[in-house]
Amino acid sequence: MSTPPVRVLVVDDQALMRRGLARLLATEDGIEVMGEVGDGEEALALLAGLPEEQHPQVALVDIRMPVMDGITLIRRLGETYPGVATVILTTFQEDEYLFDGLRAGARGYLLKDAEPDEVADVLRRAARGERVLTGAVADRLVGALDGAPATPPVPEPAQQAAGPLSERETEVAQLISEGAANREIAERLFVTEGTVRNHVTNALRKLDLRDRTQLALWYTRERG
Repeated sequence: MSTPPVRVLVVDDQALMRRGLARLLATEDGIEVMGEVGDGEEALALLAGLPEEQHPQVALVDIRMPVMDGITLIRRLGETYPGVATVILTTFQEDEYLFDGLRAGARGYLLKDAEPDEVADVLRRAARGERVLTGAVADRLVGALDGAPATPPVPEPAQQAAGPLSERETEVAQLISEGAANREIAERLFVTEGTVRNHVTNALRKLDLRDRTQLALWYTRERG
């Protein structure tokens, strides 16, 4: 007998991101997107109107949202709907958000540069009751617990870099602008996917950008 798919609710205030993510997840094996809403209050209202057997098993939650933010939603879900696991998907990797999210009860914390299959894997594991931290997020948590920086500084040869980025971060931005996924970038640069994710995260932080799409547009504009 096949295992029923994991029912997922996507909660993100950016309509384009939310709908795109819902479509991507719907193509992943073992995932059923049962709904998508724009903030925490909408999420709670949706659940209140559904019988328990139709509730999501996992809510994929952004942190910064109007009306009710992600951290507050995670706490409310834990109090009112303890059967709904939560996973944070965000552009922000600051320690404050990471620790607040985990304290509130999140079972996973992903950055928005994660590949769809990675997101789907974390959702499946969260539905089984696991706590899941991957890539740069796990490194950051370990570094914070050790009292040391999560990621060592990367040398930045200014003469070859684009703006504030290091040479390798610039290479990654270029490949993203060409449509390459993390796996392909890792193969072309002979590094791990985790290293690619770290470069993407560092580039987004340095440029104060939200996601890979903005990074690709930035690179295209910079190279004009």
